[in-house]
Amino acid sequence: MDSAELSFLFTAEGLRLLDSLPGYTAGGAVKQVAELRRAGHSPELVAAVLTQARLREKATAKFGAFADRLLYTQAGLEQATRLKVAALHAGRFRAAGVTRVADLGCGIGADALAIAALDLPVVAVERDEVTAAIASYNLASFPNAEVVHADAEEFDLDAAGVDAVYLDPARRTSGTKNTARLTRPDDYSPSVDFAFALAARRPTGVKLGPGFDRSLIPGDAEAQWVSDDGQAVEMGLWFGALARPGIRRSALVLSASGAAELTAAADSADAPVRELGEFVYEPDAAVIRARLIGALAGQLDAGMLSPGIAYLTGDTLVASPFASAFRVRERLPASENQLKKALRERRIGTLEIKKRGIDVDPATLRTRLALKGPEAATLILTRVAGAHEALLVDRVSG
Repeated sequence: MDSAELSFLFTAEGLRLLDSLPGYTAGGAVKQVAELRRAGHSPELVAAVLTQARLREKATAKFGAFADRLLYTQAGLEQATRLKVAALHAGRFRAAGVTRVADLGCGIGADALAIAALDLPVVAVERDEVTAAIASYNLASFPNAEVVHADAEEFDLDAAGVDAVYLDPARRTSGTKNTARLTRPDDYSPSVDFAFALAARRPTGVKLGPGFDRSLIPGDAEAQWVSDDGQAVEMGLWFGALARPGIRRSALVLSASGAAELTAAADSADAPVRELGEFVYEPDAAVIRARLIGALAGQLDAGMLSPGIAYLTGDTLVASPFASAFRVRERLPASENQLKKALRERRIGTLEIKKRGIDVDPATLRTRLALKGPEAATLILTRVAGAHEALLVDRVSG
């Protein structure tokens, strides 16, 4: 969305029309365009409202039923924090007892919204004019939220009376759509160096990608990796009063059943390698990113399946929010031709393929296996004690 599209949307006609539209579907978009044009709406207005309708539909994954109450840019939605994660961020600021938060580089305002919803005053700073306007709309119902169109690195925190800072540095090139991912932390906006310098002076939270270079994590930060339904979605670095005493590594696992957290004072050493047991565990993505596999192994009474491979194995089934469990059915031949024959003999037609430590594309392999039959199973392709193995297993949890 650009400023011209925004000018059509930010009218009484545009907002009423957007809210009157039925749920967006790609298949129905052409028909909607024709109907709206026949009703007398301009091409520009139709394009603007249908763009928003499409983004609202896409935003449901992050914002649930709240998605239809917000406006978006394509780039802003891609980087926006999921609403339930933003609520946890906001809770840190409230627990720390801060009085006014600056959200520097606020994007469409998701985190600022969550902070304001906890009755904490927040000033949201965004340098892109269109994105700042979108954030202003999204935060308009909160009198304790202010949006400022400015460069985050030049904003005067002292003059604004701010005693804590949150930053979600842009990891894509500037603009509201058709942006490209930035790979160098020095190119983020605001820059990582700027964020870390702020953290030396006041309580600060910094949202980064889950694959952020661990060697750049400051020693005084609490690093928390977050997964949502098994997908690693972010790493948060928390400084000062926002960091919890004695915790430097954390894996926060969110799912339909709630939230669970595994914490430690540092990376945990991997558990010893042991023989294949009755069960194989796949740690959650946040646990793997946080390097807390060893800590998890202790909870599961399990060992590593192979050095450096993120699978655990044990003889007792232990339910855990931090790992999916699989009961080992049998070990199959690792060669593709023998594997294909073995699966056909077992009449397996539906196969979930998981792999670690082996260079294979599961989708391509599934096609070559030409599966047939009424049975279903999971196949784990990995290394066991360093050797390639094919484990036929059944999922029992996770």
